[in-house]
Amino acid sequence: MIKEDTFLEIRSLEKSFGSQKVLKGIDLDVQRGETLVILGGSGCGKSVLMKHLIGLLQPDTGSVIFQGKDLAKLKERELTFARRRISMMFQSGALFDSMTVKENIAFPLREAGIHDKEEIVERVAEALNIVKLPGQEEKMPSELSGGMRKRVALARAVVEKPCCVLYDEPHAGLDPVTADAIDHLIKDLEQDHGITNIVVTHEMRSVFRIASRVVFMKEGEIYWEGTPQELKEPKDQILSDFIHGRSAEPWGKPRP
Repeated sequence: MIKEDTFLEIRSLEKSFGSQKVLKGIDLDVQRGETLVILGGSGCGKSVLMKHLIGLLQPDTGSVIFQGKDLAKLKERELTFARRRISMMFQSGALFDSMTVKENIAFPLREAGIHDKEEIVERVAEALNIVKLPGQEEKMPSELSGGMRKRVALARAVVEKPCCVLYDEPHAGLDPVTADAIDHLIKDLEQDHGITNIVVTHEMRSVFRIASRVVFMKEGEIYWEGTPQELKEPKDQILSDFIHGRSAEPWGKPRP
């Protein structure tokens, strides 16, 4: 039975691409209103897991339960209800270069069948205010810095007023100051708007700034789960090496 505060329930999730098994039986609950950070080395299955949470990928076996429905069993057109409540900010931002900022942000509204011009203008302006970019509606993506592009991508992710946002490497390619600004926006969405955040990142400074809870994945499985405070003082050598960026020598001895 799903608890009242459980937003998403993932059970026995498995996914393979050809002979490569990427997810090996993931069990995870996402709590309503938390910021869950997913860590792990490259190729451990983080982004593949995230794409299952919005139905961009279907598992070989297992379930993703949202509002009493198993997303893994729904057809593409039946996933609309979930995608209006669970939005995604892609690593690259994925803005349309031929569209203005306003047109980019309004895109999901038009896809949802909203064509009232006044409503669209109001919703776009509200989204830009949330990401601290008021008055930027008429700019083209080419006129924006990398950080501004990320903010516009986040504005597009929240314009439909979702209850959850998924972030795939939101700090990629950003300088530390801009990455910090993105972290503030993520926490604002959690604290001021009650949005559930699920963040895949390699940026350890951000983990300790934004996370309510942390999951560490290794070779397609959840290896560790706990609080940011517990992560600061890990007793596990693999976790410690990852946090401190220590690679192993060929004979398996970690570098000091």
